[in-house]
Amino acid sequence: MIGFMIVGGIVSSRLKSKVKKYSQVPTVSGMSGKEIAERMLSDNGINDVKVISVPGKLTDHYNPMDRTVNLSPE
Repeated sequence: MIGFMIVGGIVSSRLKSKVKKYSQVPTVSGMSGKEIAERMLSDNGINDVKVISVPGKLTDHYNPMDRTVNLSPE
């Protein structure tokens, strides 16, 4: 059990480090994450899914109950 907790802590730490590093890299297109998500949905003919902002860090997810793509502000 302790081994799993240690591995989980290491993975979590590395993930947060990578997100912090790459969140500083601008996109080539200059588009925001919301704009990119909306474009991807539109390009694939998905017009009944909303893209919204949710508080928190690393809280991005799709909610099939209300058909939303929820993106954290960062």
